[in-house]
Parts: sequence; structure tokens; C-alpha cells
Amino acid sequence: MAGIDDVARRAGVSTATVSRALSGRGPVSTATRDRVLAAAEELGYVVSAAASSLATGRARAVGVVVPFLDRWFFSTVLAGISDALVREGYDITLYSVSADPAERRRVFEDHLRRRRIDAVVTIAIEMDAAESALLRSLGVPVVSIGGPNPLLTTLTVDDRAVGRLATEHLIALGHRRVTHIGADTTTNAASSVPALRRLGFTETMDAIGADAVFEPADFTIEGGSAAATRTLSGDVPPTAIFAASDEMAIGAILAARELGLRVPADVSIIGVDGHELGRWFGLTTVDQFARGQGERAAEAALAELDGADPAPGLGTLPFELVDRGSTGPVDVSRR
Repeated sequence: MAGIDDVARRAGVSTATVSRALSGRGPVSTATRDRVLAAAEELGYVVSAAASSLATGRARAVGVVVPFLDRWFFSTVLAGISDALVREGYDITLYSVSADPAERRRVFEDHLRRRRIDAVVTIAIEMDAAESALLRSLGVPVVSIGGPNPLLTTLTVDDRAVGRLATEHLIALGHRRVTHIGADTTTNAASSVPALRRLGFTETMDAIGADAVFEPADFTIEGGSAAATRTLSGDVPPTAIFAASDEMAIGAILAARELGLRVPADVSIIGVDGHELGRWFGLTTVDQFARGQGERAAEAALAELDGADPAPGLGTLPFELVDRGSTGPVDVSRR
């Protein structure tokens, strides 16, 4: 089996240069890196993770803490994190936590400390000061998606502004009877994101003197469908629905169809996320570029590993309205 010395001889460089070229870190010219990569491929040389760890003092692994594994947003953010880490030769060690205090203690006080990881990324986890302090005490870079968290480097979407943007879009179309489908008690306990989107909705409706009607759901297609069915079957149904996730919005579209309603002629529907299914349903959404969030978080963690200063409160993440046709002007006879 070929070793790093064989690659160095074949490429005509030092073993240190081979190490830098294959890790992608450190000063190596493009021509030299290409020569080293070609030599490694010819010899069938694969970098040993154990040897790399011994040489660099790194485990080449990043811990990712996530509240849900079966939701589109979280799996898509994870895919973005994986994209960025794989490019740099890192693995993911995944930790799932809920709102259960005992489970959270096991993760923050035990599991993260027992596993060798070089950095931690958290996805939309609401942490108190004690949990944040535990993460900082690990002595590794910690980047949090969500928040903001004054103790940690954070990448944050302004979810209050997201709620305002979606609601203002409906108001501009003439809608005044709008129902917001948002988090139920379980989902809301895991993250402040749903509460902030609801706040943006409520503030915007209050500003025009309209009722801010709310229906709880669990951020699934089924939950969105059930919530939409309840509100659309009421005595005074809304002319528009703002769902706090695309999955719930898709559920609302399906519910409207089952009730014989046309979207958007009878009811306008808007979601949040940028879910890939949205274009198949013609769903108007506020895209928050979930995969890009994961890539940026991983890149921020690796930058800290390479010596960049931690930046508490770092960065507001982008979002934009994408109008695909599931929202339209209100029927003036129903205002």
C-alpha cells in the first residue's frame, strides 16, 4: 500500500507539501497541488484519518446539534453543512435533542464531551445561559444557526421580518381576513423561530386594524392541512392563509382543494422556507435558503478552527419573497 513518502517521491515534493496539498490547507501552488493529487491517484493513496488526526491534533469531525431529524428544513440545513465539511475532509457527528430537560443534559453535559469533535454547529436550538456556557467550555468553535445568542457566534434569519414580509404581501393584495398557521406547543418549545414569525404577522395585522387570527399546527403537511381545514370551514373563513412553513402551506393548499376552493381565487396561501416541493404546487413563499445556511455555518466553524476570531452575533442570513402564483388579489365581495 502506498504511503505519503511514495506520493512525495512521485510528485517530487516534500511530505509536508503533500500533507498541505491533500488537506487543502496551507500555501501550495495550484500546479504543485495538481501534481500531488495526480500522484496520489496514480498510487491509490488515501489519507488515513487516524494519521491526519495525530499530525494535526484534529479529529476531522464537527458535531451538529439539531431538534428534529424528520423535518425538511433541518435535513436541508444538514445537507448544506455536509457539503461544506466534505469539501474540507470533515465528518459530521449528529446529536438530536428535544425540549426534554434530561435528554438535553445528556447531550450537553455528557455526549458532546465524550466524542472527539473539532467544532459544534447548532441548528435552531434555543439554549439557556447554562447550556451556552457548557458549549463554550468545550474549547472548540461553536456556531449557532438561529438565536441570536450573545454568547455564541450566530447566523440568524430575521424571522420577525419574515413574518412581516409575508403578511405585507397579502395585505398589498387587499386581504384583511388572514389566518396564520404556526407552531403548536411542542414545536414552539423547541425554537423561538415560530414565535417570531407569528409576532411579525400580529404586528402587521395590528397596524392596519385587522384581527390576527391564529391556528396551531406541528410544521408538517398533515398538520397544515388539519389547521387549514379548521379555519376554512369556519363561519367567516379567511381570504388568505400565511403558514409559517412551506410544508404547512402545502397542507393548506391540499385542504383547500378538498373543500372545493380555488387557490388563489378563493383563498391565497403563502409559506416560508423555499421547499423544493413548493414549485410543483405553485407555492408563493419566503425563501430562506436553508442549504446555504448550513454551508455558511460550517464555513464559519472551520474559519474559527483556522484562526479567525469568534464573532458573537455574526451575520443576518438572507431571505426573499418568491411569488409563484398561490397568492392573488382578494375578491372584493369577500373583503
